[in-house]
Amino acid sequence: MTIIQALILGIVQGLTELLPVSSSAHLNVIPWIFGWTENANFVQDFGGSFDVALHFGTLIAIGIFFFKEWITLIKAGFKQVVKKEKSTEGKMFWYLVIATIPAGILALVLEKISDTIIDGNFKLEMGMIATALIVMGIILTLVDKKSESKYKYKDINLKQSLLIGISQSLAAAFPGVSRSGITMTVARGLKIDRESAAKFSFLLSTPIVAAAVLVDITEFALTSIPFWVGVISSFIVGLIVIKFLMEYLKKGSFKIFAIYRIILGVIIFGLIFIR
Repeated sequence: MTIIQALILGIVQGLTELLPVSSSAHLNVIPWIFGWTENANFVQDFGGSFDVALHFGTLIAIGIFFFKEWITLIKAGFKQVVKKEKSTEGKMFWYLVIATIPAGILALVLEKISDTIIDGNFKLEMGMIATALIVMGIILTLVDKKSESKYKYKDINLKQSLLIGISQSLAAAFPGVSRSGITMTVARGLKIDRESAAKFSFLLSTPIVAAAVLVDITEFALTSIPFWVGVISSFIVGLIVIKFLMEYLKKGSFKIFAIYRIILGVIIFGLIFIR
């Protein structure tokens, strides 16, 4: 893998992981469009560990952006158990923990089923990605348009947390669904306002992505320059995107992202037939 390829993929990861447009779709489609998948060295380097490494970059971005938030949540969660001191932050910490456990287990099961179905069939995988992009794009725009903003972040309850948490496992089963896309869509369907939906989605992604990083960390090519270019670029772009989205959703809607998903899905279907 070249430095330029790593840089492009890092930027793509930073842009798409945190927006509801599916980073997995883009990380599969971009190399295919540019013909990189025909290069054996690229295919060997662009394994699961590099994909997780790119997620490591955006994970750091989320961790830094919400660093104070996480410190407060962890302290409050600890106090709620040890000192019986109840607080909104303590409640949210345990909601995030509870929502992550079933999501992690279900994601592993669904991912294995998905891998069995695809079984190396590249055209089938691209077709699934295109379908998921279009279908979720339509669902996102309809749900976002029709749902009122009744609940803020501090008002999220256990039932809502569980439903949002479990929904992210679908992203592991169906490439193109988008973890942030499905969690934000479900949150909006549960009448949580857009900014709070994004914030909860970002916080919810932290433990599950961190777990994936820890599992594959021994396979990271720590001495490779392209590896670090990918990680650093995904981190920098990711940090910018988080700040942008949190500001944008104070007044904007998810419509623009839904339209983008549909257009990209149509383009992918077109490329499948052309090629």
